[in-house]
Amino acid sequence: MKNFICTTCGVQAEKSAKEPKECMICNEERQYVSPNGQTWTTLEEMIQAEKYKNEIVPAEEGLYTISTSPSFAIGQTAYLVQGNNFNLLWDCITYVDPKTIGEIKKLGGIDAIALSHPHYYSAQVEWAEAFDASIYIHEDDKEWVTRPSDRIIFWSGESLELAEDIILHRVGGHFKGAAAAHWKTGNDGKGVLLTGDIIRVVADREWVTFMYSYPNFIPLPASVVERMANQLEKIKFNRIYDAFHRIVQEDAGAAVQRSAKRYVDALNGELFET
Repeated sequence: MKNFICTTCGVQAEKSAKEPKECMICNEERQYVSPNGQTWTTLEEMIQAEKYKNEIVPAEEGLYTISTSPSFAIGQTAYLVQGNNFNLLWDCITYVDPKTIGEIKKLGGIDAIALSHPHYYSAQVEWAEAFDASIYIHEDDKEWVTRPSDRIIFWSGESLELAEDIILHRVGGHFKGAAAAHWKTGNDGKGVLLTGDIIRVVADREWVTFMYSYPNFIPLPASVVERMANQLEKIKFNRIYDAFHRIVQEDAGAAVQRSAKRYVDALNGELFET
């Protein structure tokens, strides 16, 4: 019995004797099945291959990026947030090995894991077991959990305070239960928002975007983006980190608001000549 991992999205399934026939995460319009077909691996195989390593890099005071090299599956970045006596792993990556565990323990370990949305569930249970941590997922995304665990806590409502300076906010959009993490004391007390790709920083780092599906280029409705912007306007943050270590360095709250307006204007045809 093995916990097979989809090589396209990197999400781990519950134990089975044979490879699953399909990946529930990829076989849905927000993701995709590889043109080469469905393939699987296991964490044990990845470690034995000695191909991958995790790079843990300081991003700013109290914040580290964790990424796998060479890139695996979607290739997202996870973040270790060192809050006030509370360490949060924000989003997750598939690869975790003894070296990674040792390095993170030197940084204080992990008290909790919180996820922005199902595409980054990865090997979350492996991480939780390695650090004796709980996993926080909004109950609206409960159906997308591919490896159940008693460590998973399904939270409800619009926000959840994990620690005095770390609050999860359900903002929806990409998924119904999609969440962002507000680190209130980050960026020298000016506030940091960690967004996965619920809000994604674009090539011009002064702007962000919002999508229902990134690989399939399906936009969100104007009404949903307006609702997200209205909700985020109430949160104080100066900086945004997205799932691919793209950063809005300054005045990120204003960047979200003007980006949402531009997005809605584009959907309404107001940016184009006719």
